[in-house]
Amino acid sequence: MVKRKIDYLFRHRHIFGIEQLSVDDIDHILSTARSFKEISERPIKKVPTLRGKTIINFFFEASTRTRLSFEIAAKRMSADTFNIAASTSSTTKGETLIDTARNLEAMRPDIIIIRHASSGAPLLLSRHINASIINAGDGTHEHPSQGLLDMMTVQEHKGKIAGLTIAIVGDIAHSRVARSDIIGFTRLGATVRLAGPATFMPSGIDQLVARVCGSVAEAVDGADVVMALRIQHERLNDPLIPSLREYATFFGVNRKLLKLAKKDVLIMHPGPINRGVELSPDVADGPGSVIMDQVTNGVAVRMALLYLVLGGEKNSDGLR
Repeated sequence: MVKRKIDYLFRHRHIFGIEQLSVDDIDHILSTARSFKEISERPIKKVPTLRGKTIINFFFEASTRTRLSFEIAAKRMSADTFNIAASTSSTTKGETLIDTARNLEAMRPDIIIIRHASSGAPLLLSRHINASIINAGDGTHEHPSQGLLDMMTVQEHKGKIAGLTIAIVGDIAHSRVARSDIIGFTRLGATVRLAGPATFMPSGIDQLVARVCGSVAEAVDGADVVMALRIQHERLNDPLIPSLREYATFFGVNRKLLKLAKKDVLIMHPGPINRGVELSPDVADGPGSVIMDQVTNGVAVRMALLYLVLGGEKNSDGLR
């Protein structure tokens, strides 16, 4: 059963980012995700919770974990799912994003999950169609489900988030994951430190209540969690670093660097990992790495989002 706070009701029809979510919203999503996680451990990984619902994955950018995770999440709750890639859609023929979405809506889906290179694309669609929209990553804006699964993973291993120190290292400027994590972790009471090349630090980053450190060592010193980020090559028009080798030397997370962190430090990465660049292999696969737990929790978090966005609490007494 999903435990609810008295007088609390999840009221969001769309999920655009962590920024729109209150602390109670985040706590409730994570609590619901923990309830759903058990389903993935059953011999028969299927419940009828969303039977008769139609969910479309509409991805304009490459994805393995997020797209498949949303698809598995929907199917484990018995929803009908359909995947559309930009390369196979009519946008390649000149049709606008809004016209494509309107045509999809004419087929009466309940949710459209969208990943798009332009920040704000999910919000734009929500203003033109009636189906619920879930943001699976928009430009350099946010990746809310990734932020939520990251918070869930830290809670599982640390028992809390408030009071922890989270170090995020790498391409902050082009990472929607970084933005969602900064907002989410600070909202739940953690301290977030950032480190990376100056060319990878966006202007106005101080407005997100995160501390920009002068070195990776400063960020990692005494940290409870170290999150390494991939260089977003697909969003770079010009090289912003001399070479990957130099980046790995000065900003890569390795075993020597982690001696500065807490002994029980968690190692995280949203994937895909460029081994030997942002993470050394012995760190990615070594003690403290919870990267595979992040992937597992991604399914549970996305099950929770689908359930809550479709008003599951108003239509069900709990998980079935």
